[in-house]
Amino acid sequence: MTTDINTKSPEAAAVPPSGPAPVKRVPRGHKRLLTRRDRITLSFMAGVPTVLHVLLVWVTALASIALAFTSWDGIGFDSIKWVGLDNFKQLFSDNPQFWPAVEHNIIWFVVLILIPTPFGLFLAVQLDKNIRFSRVYQTAFFLPVVVSLAVTGFVWQLVYNPDTGLINSLIGANKPGHYIDWIGDPKLNLWAVLIAASWRHTGYMMILYLAGLKGVDPSLREASSLDGANEWQTFKNVIFPTLRPTNTVVLVVTIIEALRAFDLVFVFNKGAQGTELLSILITNNIIGESSRIGYGSAIAVVLLVISLAVIIPYLIATFRKERRA
Repeated sequence: MTTDINTKSPEAAAVPPSGPAPVKRVPRGHKRLLTRRDRITLSFMAGVPTVLHVLLVWVTALASIALAFTSWDGIGFDSIKWVGLDNFKQLFSDNPQFWPAVEHNIIWFVVLILIPTPFGLFLAVQLDKNIRFSRVYQTAFFLPVVVSLAVTGFVWQLVYNPDTGLINSLIGANKPGHYIDWIGDPKLNLWAVLIAASWRHTGYMMILYLAGLKGVDPSLREASSLDGANEWQTFKNVIFPTLRPTNTVVLVVTIIEALRAFDLVFVFNKGAQGTELLSILITNNIIGESSRIGYGSAIAVVLLVISLAVIIPYLIATFRKERRA
């Protein structure tokens, strides 16, 4: 009994079978990950903050620039009158509070950059050593930054109270005839406010520098120690130069803090008797009893120009570094 075995040659096997070609199944599109409800929710979450930002920041800024060239008491749009540069001329020549306010803002910046900033760097260096209870210390020093500036002002008002305040009680200046009026004395109140501002600013600088120190390559410290450098030499020649980006951020933040200073001074004595600031002048002219919105807007434009003169070079330098990287 013989059995025929059909064997196919390789050439025959390579020939595709006759008949209609198989139809390839076209893959369907990816299933949408977001439903209509999700898209509406995301649009609402992104749209509302954007609209609020445009209205409260950009629209108000442009409106302030336009109103700076007008005279308006805030009662009805019909009372807006175009005065050109008269507000700025009066501001620079006839306002006895303007130049003292500019001087106080400059003093504010100098004090913040010379006292709390180095002290914040010192605290950051100590906490970067991973000492015991470092988390507790970080929380304690950073707590003034979290607390509202208005609350900070009320706390320091209690400290500076001439009758029952902590400072006068410690130095014995809370008796009749020996009072030291830290808030009412024009020679003392600005420095008293700056102490409160420095107390808060120290924690802010500490966190910024601590974040910068955490990004330093540990091998740099090891190489410096192997070369025989002590702790101070390592910090001065190795660590501090690597903190250049952090120093730039610290400088810009400090300038902005000095320019927008308002809350502490307003809580202390509403910017009177030696504590005049540009922000206080803006508020007094726009919201005061005799509302001069055009004149207050002119002061706001001056403050805006000073701020942009600091921020724009910083942004340009940052973008250049990103392009080079």
